[in-house]
Amino acid sequence: MSSQKRLDNILLVTASVGSGHTQAAQAVRTAIDSQSLAATEVVDFMAGDYSFVNTLAKETYLKMIDILPDIYDLMYRWSQMPLPGSKVQSLMAITMKRSMHKLIMAHRPDAIICTHPFPCGAAAYLKRTRRISLPLIGVITDFAIHRLWCYQETDLYFVATPELKQELILQGICPDRIHATGIPVGSKFSHIPAAAEQAALRQALGFTNRYPIILIMGGGLGMGDLEQAVLSIDALPQPLNLIVVAGRNATLRRNLLAKAHDLIHPVKVLGYTRHIPELMAAADLLITKPGALTLSEALSMRLPMLLYHAIPGQEEENAAFLTRKGAALWAHDSRTLAGTVYELFTKPERLSYMREMAALLARPAAAQTIAATVWQNILSTGTAASR
Repeated sequence: MSSQKRLDNILLVTASVGSGHTQAAQAVRTAIDSQSLAATEVVDFMAGDYSFVNTLAKETYLKMIDILPDIYDLMYRWSQMPLPGSKVQSLMAITMKRSMHKLIMAHRPDAIICTHPFPCGAAAYLKRTRRISLPLIGVITDFAIHRLWCYQETDLYFVATPELKQELILQGICPDRIHATGIPVGSKFSHIPAAAEQAALRQALGFTNRYPIILIMGGGLGMGDLEQAVLSIDALPQPLNLIVVAGRNATLRRNLLAKAHDLIHPVKVLGYTRHIPELMAAADLLITKPGALTLSEALSMRLPMLLYHAIPGQEEENAAFLTRKGAALWAHDSRTLAGTVYELFTKPERLSYMREMAALLARPAAAQTIAATVWQNILSTGTAASR
């Protein structure tokens, strides 16, 4: 046990809209626990235990991005504009303040860390109206910043890049409160396997080192047109091995398993799995929708990425950032996807360049840096950082 002062309870508040926000919260929790800085809890702000309204908002969001993505994109852009954005901020915070207050009363934390803007906004509103005075910390889990993250009541911000720090400063946030640490990922993603270890991982998956391995993912919910992606890649003449992670999308997994025997290339179909670090270590290329946690994990593993089927709004901004930095390419449809795969494996120097760019962007120790910075600025004194 560390001799440092220990606060009773740090509450990490996430939102189960996909799995990335929760994974980020768990990574920070593990880092805090490993340093014995505080007791920690992770709670889902969108769970029905705290508010039917929050659960309804979650279901509406998931339905909209699935059925009406263009409408979601319009709403995302509109809420980024200065005047509409401030109104949306206020509306969301007021709507969700009751459930945040209920959550705080149930857990009695000494500080709150949010990995989603909804709970951050609700807690900021409670601070602004003097209902609470707890230190409030925001961990922004995208390579872009939405206005719903921007509150003067937030004591510390952690962002992916120095560019995002400048964006927050332009939104009026004090520079001393913003830390460009990277997006927190699990510690297993910091291990880059040697050639022999990679070969052993491939053998365990039923593959050899003879042909490249493409890992295809659609996030924890198995979103994106992965079935069409697999069929398009299967038409390529190059020898390839495919691993598809369908996540919690049982229908997708069932459909792919039914077609696997008719495919030209060997394919391994998985459901939700906790072995993503091992799969990334075995792969030569990742095809994924551009959720920021998956992107950050792949960067830490130095894994080149081909981005596909981005959700409008933040995922399109994530894709634009990674392609601009050279660590990924962006395929906007299945035909472009297959053509890009063909080009990458006929020009291996392109893959090498993407690995180099990924290494420059990787921040595998982000969670540990966040834990240490929270300690220095808040936990060691038990008070909020000065503004």
